[in-house]
Amino acid sequence: MVKHRGYRKKTRHKHRKNVRKRGFGSVEKYLLDYEVNDKVDVITDSSVHNRGMPHSRFHGRTGTVTGQRGRCYIVEVKLGNATKTLIIGKEHLRISSSTINKITEN
Repeated sequence: MVKHRGYRKKTRHKHRKNVRKRGFGSVEKYLLDYEVNDKVDVITDSSVHNRGMPHSRFHGRTGTVTGQRGRCYIVEVKLGNATKTLIIGKEHLRISSSTINKITEN
């Protein structure tokens, strides 16, 4: 049998959703706009895979928004010593928890 090497291989647990969060998420994700130099977390949404879904190795990483290309955002993520440039849809991004903590402290 041929070994399958698809884009979403070995992601059964990584892309799994909680029972109460299955299906499409809220509309609120689509209404958020990110500015340049915003810190964002890359959290892939497995229910939306038509555009801008990053590779599973970037799931859970924090990056910086450097620009916008169409409906997606350009995000720079550090991976080891390298800096990777990703084009990610806004469904797969959320504001970084470290940024939220700074806002609540002030």
